[in-house]
Amino acid sequence: MSKIDIGISEEDRNAVAEGLKKLLADSYTLYLQTHNFHWNVEGPQFRQLHLMFEEQYTELAEAVDEIAERIRTLGVSAPGTYKSFAELSAIDEVEGVPEASEMVALLTHGHEQVVKTSRDSLKLAQDADDESSAALIGDRMRVHEKSAWMLRAMLAK
Repeated sequence: MSKIDIGISEEDRNAVAEGLKKLLADSYTLYLQTHNFHWNVEGPQFRQLHLMFEEQYTELAEAVDEIAERIRTLGVSAPGTYKSFAELSAIDEVEGVPEASEMVALLTHGHEQVVKTSRDSLKLAQDADDESSAALIGDRMRVHEKSAWMLRAMLAK
């Protein structure tokens, strides 16, 4: 590949890409978890949760592509295996099929974790004066904060 000259040093590009790799891994793990729950949810809120989970995993599918492409734009290879995602992600895999309310709680926690990972990644992008990565990360934070809020509202008594 030819030299990348976008006004961000190689060291800073690599640092930002490392943060984005974690964001990608969390996002992909949350995507898989949400898709799994979409397929397997049962109970009185089936239709509402089934549709909500579909909206969320569809949005996440687009997001992982954007994040991976930003990593590539920075000149770094994007992770793309379950093994690499498991190593990088702060979201734990869920075994079995939990009850619907537990699914909602797990996804709430997952979205909140993506927000925390985003905050760490955002700091790296800001320190590197990488406005493009910062804008992408900020957009992701807003989506996950709103998704977590909506899921928490479903758990309210």
